[in-house]
Amino acid sequence: MRVERWDFAGARGHTLSGRLDSPEGTPRAYALFAHCFTCGKDILAARRIASGLAAHGIATLRFDFTGLGSSAGDFANTDFSSNVEDILAAIGSLRAAGRAPALLIGHSLGGAAVFAAAAGAPEVRAVAVIGAPFSASHLLGELKLPLSDLGEKGEASVTIAGRSFPIRREFVEDLRRQDQGERIAHLGKALLVLHAPGDAVVGIENARAIFDAARHPKSFVSLDGADHLLSRPRDALFVADILAAWLPRYLAREDAAEPILAPAAAKVVVEETGNGLFEERVFAGGHSFLADEPKERKGGDAGPDPYALLLAALGACTAMTLRLYADRKGLPLERVRVLLDHRKIHAEDCRDCETREGFVDEITRRIAMEGPLDDPSRARLLEIAERCPVSRTLTSEIVIRTAEAS
Repeated sequence: MRVERWDFAGARGHTLSGRLDSPEGTPRAYALFAHCFTCGKDILAARRIASGLAAHGIATLRFDFTGLGSSAGDFANTDFSSNVEDILAAIGSLRAAGRAPALLIGHSLGGAAVFAAAAGAPEVRAVAVIGAPFSASHLLGELKLPLSDLGEKGEASVTIAGRSFPIRREFVEDLRRQDQGERIAHLGKALLVLHAPGDAVVGIENARAIFDAARHPKSFVSLDGADHLLSRPRDALFVADILAAWLPRYLAREDAAEPILAPAAAKVVVEETGNGLFEERVFAGGHSFLADEPKERKGGDAGPDPYALLLAALGACTAMTLRLYADRKGLPLERVRVLLDHRKIHAEDCRDCETREGFVDEITRRIAMEGPLDDPSRARLLEIAERCPVSRTLTSEIVIRTAEAS
């Protein structure tokens, strides 16, 4: 797993501190984790869930809200709405980098916040909440605020986990204004509710209220034996495993889960995923994979770029052709490796090119052949490489006919 520092500007201009936990290879998807009230990005639940998701190929951004942890700003000047704005700013920072999240994860009050933020994130396909209250104002009962201080001074102090936090009247009023039931009913995204039956902070009845208010597709998973903060490692890792198994069903848009064209209509179908500027889903021969542009070309690097796919086709065809020939002739070819590069060169620098002006495409193909082959056999295999069907296609006249698909 790789952990990348991810600082960004919050909605109110403060620098917010984040960490992006990613798998070693290209992520299958990106997620954003919103933590519980007064917690931070480094609470054990957030770290363990992000690490567990990375093990499943899902990169997760966790960050400190304004005034908490390593983020700048004054916590006393924040409220529920500013937390929602911070989530949207975090989503925007990922989007700008071509890594827009497909999944929002909210823990406790962070769950209420992701419900509010989801409408402003069209790229998000799914929302998961852990120990979340149905109503944002549920927090008021837990804080046991001295209302007399709020009335007289406009501010009260509460102690949470040994730390004192100032709460202002505006914070309370903002919580009371939130219509979570309406938001949940019109979420428009797949929903997974995870809740511990024995949660002593946010009762299980909240999960029932959320589930009843939501529309399908929706799912519920019981976190038997877990506490509100998922203190035991196995509980957090269980959540990560469940999320990783549940999310792929919703990674593609509902109207693009299958190729637009029927399989019989084309051998290969390529269509936009809606994630990032260039990410494409390729359907080929019953297989599906992503294509994209690298980050330096404003892509998300979610898959190989078009020229890399072209080189891959040539390389695969070359290796297959050599294997077929060697097996047929009984040559001791143990393994083939094909190395390919592509670049554009000036036509005048190409001695054997018919084109004399402008640029031409140059593909360099180097073939490593392992095994006790004699020199004549190696020379013959290099000749056979030129006969691979894709090689012949690329070096012959090609006609590409373009028409609108019905």
